[in-house]
Amino acid sequence: MVQSKLAALSSEALEGFRAAQRLAYACAQWAASELQEGVTERQVAERMRRYLQDHGVRDCFHEPFAWFGDRTAFRGVVGWRPLGGFNPAFFPGKRRLQAGMPYILDCAPTLNGYTADIGYSGALGHNPALDQLMDDLIEYRTLILDQVQVRASLASISQAVDALCERHGYEPRHKAYPFQTLAHRVEVLDADGRDLPTVTRFGLRNLANLLRDRVRGAREGWHPIWNGSTRSDHPPTPGCGRWSHIWAFAGSAPSSRNCWWLLKTMPGGWTMRCPTYGVGRRAACRLCRRRRDECRRISCPRAIRRC
Repeated sequence: MVQSKLAALSSEALEGFRAAQRLAYACAQWAASELQEGVTERQVAERMRRYLQDHGVRDCFHEPFAWFGDRTAFRGVVGWRPLGGFNPAFFPGKRRLQAGMPYILDCAPTLNGYTADIGYSGALGHNPALDQLMDDLIEYRTLILDQVQVRASLASISQAVDALCERHGYEPRHKAYPFQTLAHRVEVLDADGRDLPTVTRFGLRNLANLLRDRVRGAREGWHPIWNGSTRSDHPPTPGCGRWSHIWAFAGSAPSSRNCWWLLKTMPGGWTMRCPTYGVGRRAACRLCRRRRDECRRISCPRAIRRC
């Protein structure tokens, strides 16, 4: 395998990616706050597109997506995978949101040359299954970061995620994504204030950079798309990658500081496993047995909210 020649990102670049990611989550949270019964996926995706445009976005990795109900699991036609997974049914459709339905809002804006690609999950009303999924998510975040720290291969990390899904009784639905992508690399682009073109809802500049990374990676022994295939059977490379939250990796030796999530907090949730309060934003407080959102007795120093 050829040694990667990728350089670590500067603090300026990392802050640029953070700013893009904050805007992406702000867009998703705003769109979620406006959801009502009867709205369609296409209407919500268009609202998100206008929001990003109003906040200075002129380019993207892809235009906003929205999925409701069982379409969040990419079953049926939406999960059909011709051409490596590029499927028109994947795009926002006419599905209408109903009470209790889960949803996923996904956007990937490029702001001043920095790209974020985020997914935001929720439900219109109460959905116990989604609550459990959100509580379990912290284990995946911990697993991925721990494995990247010790420079496990990206393919083996993807397989470890699949194994954790199996232990939880879940299906790893990134398998229905194009090329079964668990994550993908993002690059710093030239800042450009013009409206830039897309094709089939994907930004041409970002796609071109992904293709260039594919060619370069073939020479240097790495791949810009992270999945469980042999092409991802290499250690992490310096730079930024998109999982559900963007993470950054710097350097080549195992270190407690060489990999981190760009944003330390998850919107609407908790970030770390706490020995006192358990895992997840909706778990019960182990002292008073009340739900976290109802308990205000004690502040957990390892969490981002009071219990």
